[in-house]
Amino acid sequence: MFRLIRFESLFRWLAVGTTGVSLLIYLAMQAYLGAEFSISLLVKVAGWVSFALIVCLTTDIPARMIWGFLRCFNKGLFPDLNGTWEGEIIVSDSLRIPARAIIRHSLLKVQIDIHTETSKSVTIETTPTLEFNQYKIYYVYRSIPKNPEWSEYKGTTTFDIRSVKFGAYDALEMSGEYFTSRMTVGRVRFRQVSSDTSCDVSYY
Repeated sequence: MFRLIRFESLFRWLAVGTTGVSLLIYLAMQAYLGAEFSISLLVKVAGWVSFALIVCLTTDIPARMIWGFLRCFNKGLFPDLNGTWEGEIIVSDSLRIPARAIIRHSLLKVQIDIHTETSKSVTIETTPTLEFNQYKIYYVYRSIPKNPEWSEYKGTTTFDIRSVKFGAYDALEMSGEYFTSRMTVGRVRFRQVSSDTSCDVSYY
């Protein structure tokens, strides 16, 4: 099973990065100040470097910057899904419900909130995967109807993620079949229209 973050690799690169950056800082201080420093200073520098790297990797803005930089060199990395999405829920051939979504995507988690005119769905669990070179997200959600007399229900969707031509630029799309605890099935599809995660996509 593919995970967006392989923690064994993360810890390995943190160790290598901490060692390399700490040594560079230590040598630069010696060269700039023209003095010898004890090895204990190197240990202190390494601690702060490790702290800074962990903060960068677990904080959304710097993590997205690092993510985007790495994707410039490796297009095979999992795509950044952050943003506003528009699409529809296909209940049947004759019933299609317009829908909007906000996706907040970090290196450690994915949150998908879907809104329609009659309900909103919030994330219970998401798992990004790579299967046969196809990026997917397993999405488990809780749907809250607008009408308080209707009961809540749970559902699951496996989204296939792909990049498609949309006019003059490439856009991300995701689609999949959903199943609910009400024993209903259908399809859902979305296209990313913005990378802004602060938009209000609610209908009510």
